[in-house]
Amino acid sequence: MTVSQFRIHVPDDVLADLRARLRRTLFTSASDSAYWTAGTDPGYLRDLVAYWADGFDWRRAEAALNAFPQYAAEISGRRVHFVHLRARRPASTQTSETTEAPGGGQAGGPLPLVLSHGWPSSFVEMLRVAPLLADPPDPDDAFDVVIPSLPGFLYSDLPKGPWTRQAVARVWHELMTTTLGYPRYGAFGGDIGGGVTQWLGSLYPGQVAGIHLTSAPVGDPTPEHPVTPQEQAFEDALQAYDLTDQGYSEIMWTRPDTIAAALADSPAGLAAWIVDKYKDWSDCGGDVTRRWDRDTLLTVFTLYWATGCIGSSFRSYYDYAQNPPPQPIVVPTAVTLSNEPTFVGFPRSLTERRCTDLRHWSTPGRGGHFMAHEEPEQVAGELREFFRPLRG
Repeated sequence: MTVSQFRIHVPDDVLADLRARLRRTLFTSASDSAYWTAGTDPGYLRDLVAYWADGFDWRRAEAALNAFPQYAAEISGRRVHFVHLRARRPASTQTSETTEAPGGGQAGGPLPLVLSHGWPSSFVEMLRVAPLLADPPDPDDAFDVVIPSLPGFLYSDLPKGPWTRQAVARVWHELMTTTLGYPRYGAFGGDIGGGVTQWLGSLYPGQVAGIHLTSAPVGDPTPEHPVTPQEQAFEDALQAYDLTDQGYSEIMWTRPDTIAAALADSPAGLAAWIVDKYKDWSDCGGDVTRRWDRDTLLTVFTLYWATGCIGSSFRSYYDYAQNPPPQPIVVPTAVTLSNEPTFVGFPRSLTERRCTDLRHWSTPGRGGHFMAHEEPEQVAGELREFFRPLRG
């Protein structure tokens, strides 16, 4: 086990090449007169690319990222990049009985919490909520926050075997328990990171205090609990939505290397591919700028570009069929339901089939796919409330 401090630094020649490519971008015309109807709007993209080339200050963004303590750990021969933001220690833990656990974990201290992002995202999604968790108004609510980059994303290596949510959960568990020395911890996530978090709750009930999700788990119907009319209506609506949205996933499931070749060569194409989902999946009312300022978007896009990870970020899609069947989740579970199209009208009963200890169910009606970024105060508040009785 090796752990080293990590700082992000994109070489000058990579930035110069990026700007040169952006300035040479060839733009298409819109396929539909309605704004964004056929995908990323060419006019919006033109303005974003112009700012990326000649207005965006990467070095300033890079310094802001490096203000967060970052590390790289070698787990099973593969690098895992993560942020590790220590809690402001509550007075109640500052006693002679508080001891350092192996690797830096602290027995009797703040509850450790691992936050897992999804696609097309990064650890940046969690940086607005992390300080609220590590330094809350009541220090007894503080967490030690760990934000890993998913394998194949940014500075984390792809796994040696198939990219499954179960496999990533095993890596996260080793990171939290062996590498960082935490004997017990909580977990939070949505989308792909939510799937990883669900597996943590299934595999490690002895060490996982509880899990908090923004994308609700789904359990299969049984003879005792057949599909209800509400569940069928939700499934029908979801299938209708997928007909307009699933084009991106179809190619990433079946021909990821084909689209990756284009996106790895064109930063404008990369931006168009990702921002389309930021607009559609955020709770932004059709205006991506309501949730994402240009500098934050371009920070994420520059990280994807500089690490060349767009193709490897597709691996969880290409390997999706190799995920094992879900198992029951037996640890205390909370859901703060995402307000994105795929969860509109989601019936709680679907989750109750999967979770044997569902303690918290919230439908705040705000905050979409990237809820930790979109509504950090909401997420921090619900995490504090849910984990408060689980800290003992």
